[in-house]
Amino acid sequence: MCLEGMSDSKTLLMLGLPKGNLEEATCSLFRKAGFKITMSSRSYKPVVNDPEIEARLVRAQEMSRYVEHGFFDCGLTGEDWILENESDVVEVCDLVYSKVSSMPSRWIIAVPENSDIKTIKDLEGKRIATELIGATKRFLEKNGVSAEVEFSWGATEVKVPEMVDAIVDITETGSSLRANKLRILETLFYTNTKFIANKESWDNPEKRRKIENIAMLLKSALEAGSKVGLKLNTSKEGLAKVLKELPALRNPTVSQLSQSDWVAIETIIDESIVREIIPRLKELGAEGIIEYPLNKVVY
Repeated sequence: MCLEGMSDSKTLLMLGLPKGNLEEATCSLFRKAGFKITMSSRSYKPVVNDPEIEARLVRAQEMSRYVEHGFFDCGLTGEDWILENESDVVEVCDLVYSKVSSMPSRWIIAVPENSDIKTIKDLEGKRIATELIGATKRFLEKNGVSAEVEFSWGATEVKVPEMVDAIVDITETGSSLRANKLRILETLFYTNTKFIANKESWDNPEKRRKIENIAMLLKSALEAGSKVGLKLNTSKEGLAKVLKELPALRNPTVSQLSQSDWVAIETIIDESIVREIIPRLKELGAEGIIEYPLNKVVY
């Protein structure tokens, strides 16, 4: 294991982990993928239980630049910050997760509910606050609008209408916008977390293999979050009806039990439908029904 602040001779990858909003969710995902990350409240050098990985914490807003410039071999950040920084990196895979939900977030332009601004064109000559300066300016330019775009250091929602006419901000559920009596004028784009790599690191066969393995494990852990395993026993006579009710990820595994006229079934299904499926299976004569959580689902 790498000691904090030191580089082990076996270190293969320098990994960038997002500091801030995504930090806890990212550590949880890595834990499910099999990587234990030990954090210290005052350190930006977390320890990973893999001697080939050394990690650092940086803000997601900066991550793509450090990956592009080669300080990190790979890292996790939002697609929004890759676009904002116009970074030239390898996008290894999408990882749709956030601090709140498993849905992609979106960057929107919002105005007060009672604002006279009804369309993008109405932003002409107005003042807009955002953390996403570059992407906002490019969006306005694409729509033929000239407006003043200023950087917001946070609490962007409270700046309208006294300080600015509109804001560009990220939202997952829209609850903060509603609480501040804001109306969405337009969606700039949707965004989610991406696992990215430095181009030179990606061209290195050994590093690429390690990066691809990490990506596979992260995706499988994320996929497992919405799935459960299901085991049950049924008579051979009722097998066809039971199988018809199971929307399996793949064909269910059917095994012969010691009792010749009974079989065991094992499958993986979406967790969201379990509460409807289990009562129906019971009605069809299934017994010994067991639902269990999953850590990884590898396709």
